[in-house]
Amino acid sequence: MAVPDVKEKWSNAINAVTIGATKDEGGTRASTVTVGGQNTLPFMTFEGECPNKPVIAGYVADTVPDWPDVLKNAIGDEINSPVEWAQKCVQDFGVDLICLKLLSADPNINDASPEECAKTVKAVLEAVDVPLIIWGCDDDDKDNVVMPECSQAARGENCLLGSAKVSNYRTMVAICKADKHKVISEAPCDINLGKQVNILLQDADFDLKDVIGYQTTGALGYGLDYIYTILERARITGMQGDKLMAMPQICDIGGETWRAKEAVADDDILPGWGKLAKRGPMWEAVCAGNYLQAGADILVMAHPEAIKIMQQTITKLI
Repeated sequence: MAVPDVKEKWSNAINAVTIGATKDEGGTRASTVTVGGQNTLPFMTFEGECPNKPVIAGYVADTVPDWPDVLKNAIGDEINSPVEWAQKCVQDFGVDLICLKLLSADPNINDASPEECAKTVKAVLEAVDVPLIIWGCDDDDKDNVVMPECSQAARGENCLLGSAKVSNYRTMVAICKADKHKVISEAPCDINLGKQVNILLQDADFDLKDVIGYQTTGALGYGLDYIYTILERARITGMQGDKLMAMPQICDIGGETWRAKEAVADDDILPGWGKLAKRGPMWEAVCAGNYLQAGADILVMAHPEAIKIMQQTITKLI
């Protein structure tokens, strides 16, 4: 009896997006990172092609985040300097690119000026030679004045800027087109709103092949199943031919995981859960592993042990 062929074939592929620019391309990066390009579900290479492996971006902030000592101590004293933190991520943790969060710009934190943020961007670009993701503070009014300065400071480096939303997409389109950057398209756990943002970007004459999707990120136990399903649906819809959903995806694992009580509270508060020093990085790694299987192309990660686990996981899966 013949075994039936149950392989699925898809008519289209996810867009391939390159971040970073080498000297020959007008930038100063030693190499670039390309994500996307798949015409099959994650790691199912017997059904199609996955030409570009998922990558890990080291989480770096321009001010120390409100994190537990377990994580801050694992990173080390370098956490107090975005330049040294970025260097350690590249040299010691072996990340593929850096995700610089401009948390200090938040009016409720340091209310840093656009000029101060742009200075930090320049310093990080000079300190490391991997591609850079530049992400605002998520205060739309402040980001609208900070991101143009930072975009200009990184002109020609083909960075990935975050993020374009319904409330600010015109600003993000303008600066990315002017300074030749890629953009993150953000939606709050809603596949229809994600598509709407992409329609707005397209209507503003921005090439959707320069867009990375971001459906926010639910930490393990906090809506992960919703985001997992959306990432999977987006991948399938894109491969079925919907150009508005054919974007690679980014997940902010480090930024969200360490806000959950299970990654913050030690066993004196959660008896029987085990020591936080072990549970915390495992929590981040398991969350990242789930999104990897859902179709995430860029994992933004913080704890060095979690980064190491996911690097090994990606190597085994491909």
